[in-house]
Amino acid sequence: MVVVSAVLSALEFSFFMFWEILWPLALGFLLSAIVQAVVSQRAVVRVLGRPDFRGFAFACAFGAASSSCSYAAVALARSLFRKGADFTNAIIFEFASTNLVIELGLVLLILLGWQFLAAELAGGLLMALILWILFKLTLRKRMVDVARRQAELGLVGSTMEGHAEMDESVDGPFLSRLFSPRAFTSISHYFFTDVYSIYIDLGLGLLIAGALAAWVPDSFWRAFFFTSQPSVNVYWGPLVAPLLSMISFVCSIGNVPLAVVLWNGGIGFGGVITFIFADLIILPILNIYRKYYGGRMSLYLLAISYVAMALAGFLIGLAFSLLGISPPHLHVAVAQTRPSWNYTTFLDIAFLAVIAALLWRFVCTGGPQMLREMTAPPGHAPHAAHH
Repeated sequence: MVVVSAVLSALEFSFFMFWEILWPLALGFLLSAIVQAVVSQRAVVRVLGRPDFRGFAFACAFGAASSSCSYAAVALARSLFRKGADFTNAIIFEFASTNLVIELGLVLLILLGWQFLAAELAGGLLMALILWILFKLTLRKRMVDVARRQAELGLVGSTMEGHAEMDESVDGPFLSRLFSPRAFTSISHYFFTDVYSIYIDLGLGLLIAGALAAWVPDSFWRAFFFTSQPSVNVYWGPLVAPLLSMISFVCSIGNVPLAVVLWNGGIGFGGVITFIFADLIILPILNIYRKYYGGRMSLYLLAISYVAMALAGFLIGLAFSLLGISPPHLHVAVAQTRPSWNYTTFLDIAFLAVIAALLWRFVCTGGPQMLREMTAPPGHAPHAAHH
């Protein structure tokens, strides 16, 4: 009975948290799908081919508008690189498409508060800038040449290869593109492709967060994060957070429920931000880097990414503290609150109706077949992309 009660408690925590984040996730994926429906990959590659600050700025902007899970983002970055994008810009695009996206910010706002939303935006841009500077200082042309030869082999890294080849953008004047039947189809396809790409990570994140919240005592986390020594906690959090993310095997939005548990456990503000940023150095993705760009480049990306994540998280935590806007370290109880007839429930119901309409369009226009073909190797575009 004790075991059953513990499992039910963990599942209850997971469901309550899912109910809280349902509508912001749906809204974020909808806005991202609209952007992807009206902006083609060709246009993205064209501006990311410039190895200058303008290319960096567009990489951040297009990445933020192109929501995807970490696996899909990594596959899409290689696709852009193979089509002519600058390597640095492709990697910046990859980081922006998982750390500057709308749904991540909305979920952070709902679960943790406006300070975390602000820190995600400011810290994400700072991390991208640090990465760009580090690439400029340390990345050598011969490393890029070796990475390009490896990328051209087209080795399959994950089941999201088809996502990278997918381009269902609609041509023509903006308003006619946006409100045409083809746009409705394209939006439904991008929406459920993005949902498909993150549902495992999101589910794992919710389940792991529920288990940790229900089974791991707060005393363990307080000792691990040195909460009794705030001066140590400030530095320890950003240093250890990427390592925790690496071994969690959870990425993208799935990191946020875990971040809530760590925050409740006593990790510092900068450590939470670093943990959220560290979705692109989990062990499976490092293995994908090895397949895409070679072993040496995968180790280089790990080192550069770790430095940028830890430094960005620490600097954002320090800046917010100096400005006096760091959030008070209070226990987050929102994920343990039972659903009630409040604005969250009404918004969830409204977006469930939107999801139902998109699902109808998705099913009626070959969407399920497209998802089945998304596991095809690079160069074999999804069936729906031909229409």
